[in-house]
Amino acid sequence: MSQGLSITREDHTATEFRHAASRCRDSAAARRMLALALVKEGRSRTDAAQSCGMDRQTLRDWVHRYNEAGLSGLSDKRGRTGPKPLLSPEQEAEFATLVRKGPDPEKDGVVRWRRKDLACVIKARFDVIIAERTVGDLLRRLGFSHVSPRPRHPKADAAAQASFGRRSAPS
Repeated sequence: MSQGLSITREDHTATEFRHAASRCRDSAAARRMLALALVKEGRSRTDAAQSCGMDRQTLRDWVHRYNEAGLSGLSDKRGRTGPKPLLSPEQEAEFATLVRKGPDPEKDGVVRWRRKDLACVIKARFDVIIAERTVGDLLRRLGFSHVSPRPRHPKADAAAQASFGRRSAPS
C-alpha cells in the first residue's frame, strides 16, 4: 500500500465497510465504501479503484475524506451550491421594501420598475453591479411575480375613470 493511500482511521474493518455499503441508500457512497474495503484487505490502489469504477487518484481523494470525516465523508456534500449571493439578507430586505413601495416618478424617473431600472438602483444604493437577468432571479426568490399591474399616471382622475365605463346606453 502506498503512503498516499493509508487509511488512518481504524473505525471499520473490510467486513464492516461491506456491511455499511449494503445498508447505504447512496450508491456512490456505497461504491466508495466497497473500494475502501478492498484497500483494507490489501489490494493495490489500482485494482481497488478499477474494481469500483474510479481512477486511482479519485480513490486516494476518498481515502483522505474518510480519514477526515469517517463514513459520512464518503457521501457527496450537499448544501448550497453556486455563487454566493450578491446582496446581504439586510440589503435584500431593503430591496424588497423598495420594490413593494414602487418607484417615485419624480425621483426615479419611471412609473414602474423594470429589471434594468432595479439593477441601476442596486448599483446606486448598495454599490453592487448585478445583471438584469440576475435581478429577475432575485425578484423571483423574494416572492415577486414577473407580472406587474398596469401603472397609474400620477395625475389620473380616479373619479372620471370610475364613471367612464358605468353608463349604459338609453333603451
